[in-house]
Amino acid sequence: MSFGDLLPSPRVLLGPGPAMADPRVLRAMSTPLLGQFDPEFTQIMNEVMELTRFAFQTTNARAFPVPGTGRAGLEAALASLIEPGDRVVVAEFGRFGLLLIEIAERCGAEVVAVRGEWGRLIDPAAVEGALRAGRTKLVAIVHGETSTGTLQPLAEIARLAHDHGALLVADCVVTLGGCEVAVDRWDIDVAIAGAQKCLSCPSGLAPITYNARAEAVIRGRRTRVQSNYLDLGQLADYWSPARFNHHTAPTAMVYGLREALRAVHDEGLEARFARHRLHGDALRAGLDASGLSLFGKEPREHRLPFLTPVVVPEGVDELRVRRRLVEDFGVEIGAAFGQLQGKIWRIGTMGYSAQRQLVLLCLAALEDVLRREGHRAAAGAGLDAALAHYTAAGAPGSPDTTDNLGATGIGRV
Repeated sequence: MSFGDLLPSPRVLLGPGPAMADPRVLRAMSTPLLGQFDPEFTQIMNEVMELTRFAFQTTNARAFPVPGTGRAGLEAALASLIEPGDRVVVAEFGRFGLLLIEIAERCGAEVVAVRGEWGRLIDPAAVEGALRAGRTKLVAIVHGETSTGTLQPLAEIARLAHDHGALLVADCVVTLGGCEVAVDRWDIDVAIAGAQKCLSCPSGLAPITYNARAEAVIRGRRTRVQSNYLDLGQLADYWSPARFNHHTAPTAMVYGLREALRAVHDEGLEARFARHRLHGDALRAGLDASGLSLFGKEPREHRLPFLTPVVVPEGVDELRVRRRLVEDFGVEIGAAFGQLQGKIWRIGTMGYSAQRQLVLLCLAALEDVLRREGHRAAAGAGLDAALAHYTAAGAPGSPDTTDNLGATGIGRV
């Protein structure tokens, strides 16, 4: 048997993740490997930790990546904090709240689920009611629920958790680098992110940060963490001057994450957040003009600016639409989970994917494919609305696309 070159077809990734990788990240990942205890590599590790603090807006001593996807970061956090029999409150208002419940149960927790309607936020009063009902180790909640596009405010949930002696663990897998994740100001104890969403790095590392309260719980366990690989205590020692030999670092991934975080730093947090809002709003303006409805009932400030759930029009084959988008235009959008499966599409404008050309391509491609499905809208209406939004926002017509190690260029609004 012979094998040819690996030549995957080019794709424009506009789903819920992975996002398009920033070219500077891919370039960084192709540089020569170093040993994990090489002085040059340990300096890179130090820079990754400092950049992680910047992105999370924290001064926590512990800020480093867990090897694995965002789910590995979530498992590391919950497995390292939970001991069998601990009472854990989980807010569930989408697919990833269900995931937090499952992980906590696998860790042996007594899970109390506070359930909400998919597409709506969790009522803090319901969380407080669950906390009043029994001594609780931690509250786990999703900051940005990609299954529904909701953005949960965290400061009040954190306050309630602390008032009842519990920690707050926040799933920020999709939000880091795309909207504000103010760990210190909101008093979040543990926050976990993913590399492949708004950071525009390939999946494989999960940035995490936790404060002294969480560290005290980890160090004060009565039982060993059930996972050796995902033991935050050991991982923290690895990402410290002790350089505890825990695992072999995925060197190329660390290079990539450093460059992805440096891109966030170079662009600046406020500029980056504004870019995500700009292109997400332009997409939504175009979708509305195309006669498409958005899923969700929350106001704009409680919706993810970079993940747009679109209701599949009546009589349209949602799977065929996604297949035609890929086959005819090379554009990938996302399907839905669970109770929303077949009912919505999820379109992501995250990280490097948040740029004008890709928004306009998506709208033009979707218009063409939906027209063949029998969905009628005024020709070009979506493009016109998106372009009008850009004009009203004062966005430049042809963004500087210079791609160098100093700036992505496309990241500017």
